Amino acid sequence: MKFTGQKIVETLKKNYMPYAMSVIVSRAIPEIDGLKPSHRKLLYTMYKMGLLKGDRTKSANVVGQTMKLNPHGDSAIYETLVRLTAGNGALLHPLVDSKGNFGKVYSRDMKYAAPRYTEVKLAEICTEFFRDIEKDTVDFTDNYDGTMKEPVLLPTVFPNILVNPNQGIAVGMASNICSFNLSEVCNATVAYIKKDSINLVDYLKAPDFPTGGEIIIKEGELENIYETGRGSFKVRARYRVDRKNSCIEIFEIPYTTTAEAIIDTVADLVKSGKIKEVTDVRDETDLNGLKITLDIRRSADPETLMNKLYKLTPLEDSFNCNFNVLIDGVPQVLGVKGILDAWIDFRMQCIRRQTVFDIQRKSERLHLLEGLNKILLDIDKAIRIIRGTEKEEQVVPNLMKGFSIDEAQAEFIAEIRLRHLNREYILNKVSEIETLRSEISELKDIYGKESKILEIICRQLGEISKKYGQPRKTGIISEANVDEITEEVLIEDYNVKLFLTAQGYLKKIPLISLRSAGEQKLKEDDVIIQEIEARNKSDLILFSTGCVVYKLKVHEINDCKASTLGEYLGNILDLNEEEKITYIVATEDYSGHMLFSYKNGKCAKIPLKSYATKTNRRKLINAYSGLSPVCNIRYLQQDTELVAFSDIGKVLVFNTSAINEKTTRNSAGVQVLKQKKGSSMVKIKDVSEVSFEDVDYYRTKNIPAVGRYLKEEDKEDRQITLF
Repeated sequence: MKFTGQKIVETLKKNYMPYAMSVIVSRAIPEIDGLKPSHRKLLYTMYKMGLLKGDRTKSANVVGQTMKLNPHGDSAIYETLVRLTAGNGALLHPLVDSKGNFGKVYSRDMKYAAPRYTEVKLAEICTEFFRDIEKDTVDFTDNYDGTMKEPVLLPTVFPNILVNPNQGIAVGMASNICSFNLSEVCNATVAYIKKDSINLVDYLKAPDFPTGGEIIIKEGELENIYETGRGSFKVRARYRVDRKNSCIEIFEIPYTTTAEAIIDTVADLVKSGKIKEVTDVRDETDLNGLKITLDIRRSADPETLMNKLYKLTPLEDSFNCNFNVLIDGVPQVLGVKGILDAWIDFRMQCIRRQTVFDIQRKSERLHLLEGLNKILLDIDKAIRIIRGTEKEEQVVPNLMKGFSIDEAQAEFIAEIRLRHLNREYILNKVSEIETLRSEISELKDIYGKESKILEIICRQLGEISKKYGQPRKTGIISEANVDEITEEVLIEDYNVKLFLTAQGYLKKIPLISLRSAGEQKLKEDDVIIQEIEARNKSDLILFSTGCVVYKLKVHEINDCKASTLGEYLGNILDLNEEEKITYIVATEDYSGHMLFSYKNGKCAKIPLKSYATKTNRRKLINAYSGLSPVCNIRYLQQDTELVAFSDIGKVLVFNTSAINEKTTRNSAGVQVLKQKKGSSMVKIKDVSEVSFEDVDYYRTKNIPAVGRYLKEEDKEDRQITLF
């Protein structure tokens, strides 16, 4: 086998570029009339079949006839037809009046019937697509085999490019144009024609989709899309709550998704336990329209639940705008004003061409009538010329000579029936002359004045808006009026109890489970050193022996039972070998203080807010001072009385209000228990944990203080025994 070497770049240019250009120019990207070639060929075929008026015909007939212009196959043609129908509901203003099952744009699984069963005709609005098409308003070109002519564009009387949604994926580029309300588009176009500097948002409120829903608008977002032709916005479903039957009914969904996709996602969330408020989800769509029903628990809050579903399902989706349009065969991404400029230029050209056509036809008619007017002076002479001519072919030349008229005028006179060669008939005909002259003069005035053409465009847009306009289907809500859907909303909140053990295990047990729980299971020689109550949405702050704070969300820790060991913190937090967690705090608002007591007799009172961070940091170093070994860490919700013990038997009762707070986390603190003979502070207890006969004996109002030696009678109390 012999191979021929080829340069890859040259091969791609030769073989791939023609295909790419064909897809871009002749298939995927819409043109200024708002149609792709497949749409245009289909609509024009239906127009030529006389389906603008009269009864519907079988879709199979339309598909077969369209193949004379579009050789891509019957299934592709029928799919195009389906999307244009009123039955499918993909367009704000359907272009095809339909009868039968054409599926639904909001359904993934509802299949349309075969073309032999369904019937179609052009919708009334298509009158505006073909208005004056026979008056040379647009160019025509040969079809693929040169046997027919087809229009290059349709002379749409309104900016259909903005009224019906269009999506296309070409080679290396794509187009995604959202739909806008017809009345708003017409009003915006008229206002823009009259004044270039308008703010489009004042007229074009927001996109409008055939499936309804609600658009969430950020400040400046629409202006950017209108200016650049690129950007995105969010669309969410509409719902109503049936409190009597404890269910939520979703009746409008985003244009970009389907009912089945939503139902599948909700069902998966329910199965996985992420959504516990929903007990059943089902599709109740019927002849009245879309309806997805969610059965919910009576205790569930519908608004909170829907906020979760907006976050986790396609009930809220984004529409990405890419206003890529073919202008004179060149793809361009344009803002709304750019599209309107191109459409206005196109429409002006259509009206000019129509005007030229009308001038030409009326001038021809005027010319013939002026010839007829000449024989009015002597009808008998015309009759004598015709009767006196021996040969038929000499009739026209003799009339031309006899009345000094040209051949066309003579032909027109010669064709008049004998019964019409009377003064009354001829007078009636020539009476049109002045009217024609006036009309021609007016048409020439229109052709020569751009302002006149723009007036016609504005008048036609007003008529279109009045005749075909309809209320908005998609609601508009400002982002400021939308509850922020954070991760916090998605977390189920309930009371839990946390247990910390000496060997570094952490148990999170829901209080409901704890009530029926048995004995706590621990590793051999392990003990519980701390237990606290918290909420599942709380933040958990963990203090280690390495002067480090670790932060977790309580909901990130798995629920467990008393019969399990719990989570090993060494693995979760990636602790060093010698590092251990000695104290934990759960908080929701970071109120209160942390009190660090050191062996050198000092205490540091640090606001818990010092450990709050704007970013989601999970590790804070220098969380407390390491200058002296810590002997106690405790959380203070409010100031309280504590008891300090030294290793030489000294005791001091003090109030934490006497300790000034320090905002620096690793502050060394202030002296509380004075050192004596090299003594160290070894223990801190709450005053409620001791049973002194005379607490005031050990109490001090001012710190630092040396404290008092423990009385003999107080030593006997087991709660304060040092040994």
